[in-house]
Amino acid sequence: MTGHIGTYDARKVVTTVDGIFITGYADGTMVKCSKDNDNFESSSSAQGDAVVSINGDNMGTIEITLNQTSPSVSYLDKLANERKLMPIWVNSNNEIKEVTGGTKAMITKPSDKEYGKSASNRVYTAKVFDYTVK
Repeated sequence: MTGHIGTYDARKVVTTVDGIFITGYADGTMVKCSKDNDNFESSSSAQGDAVVSINGDNMGTIEITLNQTSPSVSYLDKLANERKLMPIWVNSNNEIKEVTGGTKAMITKPSDKEYGKSASNRVYTAKVFDYTVK
């Protein structure tokens, strides 16, 4: 058999918010990063002439999903309540290295809270104003 066999280890993904390591992720997707808009828009005329409009919007969104028992819950709630502008970075140190985030971000609001028979998740959304992927 030939071909590449890749490996991924979730323990090699690290998220820092204002320099503090986030811990206590929920089961499933720990963190999701996405640019809010495409880098360009394109259109064409009836005769096939193309126009590309460059989009200068560099905003993105990072969603962090924690377990209700995570020690990072109170920290992220505090940052959201303070409306603090801070850096946020997601580093994947896996086989393919990826760095996503920015130096200017804010947590949009404290997480929604729900309580029941089992521990629930706490989801935090950070709006990144200078979103970058390295």
